[in-house]
Amino acid sequence: MNNPFVNPKKKPDTEDGVYDDFERGLANRNSGTLLETLALDITPLGAHYLLTHFDTPIIDSNEHQLHFEGAFENPFHLDMRQIRSLPKVTMPITLECSGNGRTKISPRRYSMPWAYEAVGTSEWTGTPLAPLIKRARPHSEVVEISFTGVDYGYDAGVGHYFGRSLTLNQIRNLEVLLVYDMNGQPLLPQHGAPLRIIVPGWYGMASVKWLKKVEALTEPFLGFQQTQTYRFRQSADDEGQPVTSMRVKSLMVPPGVPDWISRNRCIEPGKITVNGRAWSGAGKKITKVEFASNGNWQAAEILDQVGKFAWTGWRYQWDAKPGKHVLQCRASDESGETQPITPPWDLAGFGNNAVQSVTVFVKDHNC
Repeated sequence: MNNPFVNPKKKPDTEDGVYDDFERGLANRNSGTLLETLALDITPLGAHYLLTHFDTPIIDSNEHQLHFEGAFENPFHLDMRQIRSLPKVTMPITLECSGNGRTKISPRRYSMPWAYEAVGTSEWTGTPLAPLIKRARPHSEVVEISFTGVDYGYDAGVGHYFGRSLTLNQIRNLEVLLVYDMNGQPLLPQHGAPLRIIVPGWYGMASVKWLKKVEALTEPFLGFQQTQTYRFRQSADDEGQPVTSMRVKSLMVPPGVPDWISRNRCIEPGKITVNGRAWSGAGKKITKVEFASNGNWQAAEILDQVGKFAWTGWRYQWDAKPGKHVLQCRASDESGETQPITPPWDLAGFGNNAVQSVTVFVKDHNC
């Protein structure tokens, strides 16, 4: 048997619709949201999507400390009691995994087989990170701040703690939070308890969980999860561009009732309300949502945005006539970006914001 720790193999080629035991294991360990919960402004605590690279650390919050170290003039550490005593902010923020939609790209990347469900919106409670960075006083030579979690494992034969970095300007402009509560409850172990960061508007890989160290760096961060993955690449030898803010996207609550295996839908004929959510990165507002039945695009009604960095509701009154239909939705944001019909190509399947398609059968007598 191949030893992945000393002789990692290249990820195998894939066949669309065929998954091996390792990929099925990833799908069993991680979980997507329930699309029917898109009807809610806030994703219920147990329904928020989950992606964990390595094992979930079980940490005693009474013993946990966060260390500010590296090129700071005033390095310090805080325990959870001290962190919870700092000024408190609660923000609804939408998080999406950058691999969401990977299975819809052909040929797809050998990895976690996400379809549409790796997204959710929670009310995150914590304290702004920028004042703590200011308190630590970065040296003038500092170019980035890195964030390191307790979780350790191997990827491509490289052992490492999960870590990411941001620039000082990004920390300020993105309103990064040091978070300890989720939907009014202490973080669950799988969501980063007792402490994580949330980077509003960016894909979820930036929001490091089980946070233990904040380090000021005078050289760019070279951690595995920063330089070896989470980059848009066209080929294996392409250095690529970093994955950062979320692309404009929308999803609908699949209408009607499902078939157990295919998840195709059965619907009664007549007027029905189709609803869903739309979002974009970096706080960009949704300006338009369209709904289509069999490629006939019509404007949907845009509802209130849940928060500056959270999704926006939408709905459409559809006249469902007997037969088979393919329903789709697409959103546009204030920068003029619109979801594409065809998935954008990326070697790892990152950032797929192509339109969602739902197959429905409207009854005549039977579906």
